Amino acid sequence: MSVSVLVGSQWGDEGKGKIVDILSENYDIVTRYQGGANAGHTVEIGDKKYILHLIPSGILRENVICVIGNGVVIDPTALLDEIALLEKNNIKVDGRLFISHNAHLIMPYHKLLDSISESGENKIGTTGRGIGPCYIDKYARKGIKIVDLLNRKVLEEKIRENIKEKNILLKKIYDHEELDVEEIIRQYLEFDKTIDKYIKDVPFYLNNAIDEGKSILLEGAQGALLDVDHGTYPYVTSSSPTSGGACTGTGIPPTRIDSVIGIVKAYTTRVGLGPFPTELTDEEGEKLRKVGAEYGATTGRPRRCGWFDAFLVRYSAMINGINTCAVTKLDVLGSFDKIKVCIGYEKNGKKIKSFPTDVERLSTVTPVYETLPGWNKDISNCLSYSELPTETKDYLSFISKQAGITFNIISVGPKRKQTFYAD
Repeated sequence: MSVSVLVGSQWGDEGKGKIVDILSENYDIVTRYQGGANAGHTVEIGDKKYILHLIPSGILRENVICVIGNGVVIDPTALLDEIALLEKNNIKVDGRLFISHNAHLIMPYHKLLDSISESGENKIGTTGRGIGPCYIDKYARKGIKIVDLLNRKVLEEKIRENIKEKNILLKKIYDHEELDVEEIIRQYLEFDKTIDKYIKDVPFYLNNAIDEGKSILLEGAQGALLDVDHGTYPYVTSSSPTSGGACTGTGIPPTRIDSVIGIVKAYTTRVGLGPFPTELTDEEGEKLRKVGAEYGATTGRPRRCGWFDAFLVRYSAMINGINTCAVTKLDVLGSFDKIKVCIGYEKNGKKIKSFPTDVERLSTVTPVYETLPGWNKDISNCLSYSELPTETKDYLSFISKQAGITFNIISVGPKRKQTFYAD
């Protein structure tokens, strides 16, 4: 038996899609446990690039079953587009994809309200995919779940009641035209015809699979510092990407989880607004963005870039219980003469003992750096740890010690073959 959780350990975009693809070779089932189509997981195999938003990257391994858990909010259009893309590339989905009957549906009014909110003054920097408004309805107990698709009467009643409320909001508060309730009902009844075969009682299925000795990899979206409880609130996502979210998002109890695998980028990036102590707004930051192709897979937005923050990752390792870690994009640092690593923060000249998640305090800290020599060499063709330059090994050793993590997977490029296990 083996149940593992893979957690993004920074602000997201660490390369989870690729690492899930690598790891899934050793698992029977890969399950996504939170988030929605605001995530973009990119996997390159040969000359083909796949960008997945909802379906776990394990779908690219033909013997792996993929599951979307109840903690995920599902945009029907995005899901069907993704299924069509996979089938177009001769990747079988039927019989290999299951969706929790308790997952919530993103409705057209969620995306509309998200877009309106982000066009105002109090922006968070969301993707505008309706994720936040859908979770709001979920916790306000007004959400529409996948299981509601199975009962036309219940579905219609819920959609009518919700749109009645949302139309009042749209018209009287935002001066926006009202939504067509009949058209939305028609769309979701059509979606029901397509989705029925994928619906599953996921907690029962997964726990039964564990009893049968199947191995399961639980995949989060975004990163730990975007967790609604433990991240840099309010500049966070609307769910729990941390390892604890894996239990609530799937129905697998914590006593059945064997390990937590972290994933970090060899430097730090962030999308959207919010504090970022090691952010580089100079030529070095632009160089990281350009060499690392740091643009969002979902939105195309340029990512903010900065040096590796070991103090942040140490906090992430603590709240997630990380056992081992993967490091990605190590090759991007190959053209820097000197590389800085943040080992702590100071405020008013005094060392801070613990990572501050409150944005006012985090926005005013001063990062404390150690400077390491770069390796000035292209390492993207290295196939093992032993082939890495001494300076690269020293860098890995240093950030490992400072962050309190152990690297067991190293990635030196976007392709599947550019990833290897540490010696």
